[in-house]
Amino acid sequence: MKALETVVERIILGSRWILVVFLIGLSVALAVYGLSFGVKLWKVIGNVFVYEEAEMILAMLGLIDAALVASLLVMVMIASYENFVGRFDDHGAELHWLGKLDSGSLKIKVASSIVAISSIHLLQVFLNAREYTDNQIMWQVVMHVTFVVSALMLGVLDKIMAKH
Repeated sequence: MKALETVVERIILGSRWILVVFLIGLSVALAVYGLSFGVKLWKVIGNVFVYEEAEMILAMLGLIDAALVASLLVMVMIASYENFVGRFDDHGAELHWLGKLDSGSLKIKVASSIVAISSIHLLQVFLNAREYTDNQIMWQVVMHVTFVVSALMLGVLDKIMAKH
């Protein structure tokens, strides 16, 4: 029975390498998103003297939103690899910026990123309020508040768990 248990454990532990396929896929998705960002940036550059102030603010918010989404992808890829697949090899000072990205802190950072992305999206909605119905705006606000409350609850739970 011990031999069967050992085989099952090796299969389960070895299956973590399947996650690498997903992480590589996210890297490809990040590259594609980078192209999308480049197109948005080129459009902003091309319209810098045409856009009204509100349009320029919306365009900048779109670029900030894209940067936050890209950062979220990178954070998830690094933390997923570090937590589930293996440690990054020592590259000297190259990895000192990584900081702490264990599964607990990752949840808080992801929640914070989602709140930031939602905030930017909500600001874009408010700046274009005439294009939305009151009902659509209400649901956007409800979703944003839900993200904020969820992030706060994660933070509180993390503090409670850290004390124990």
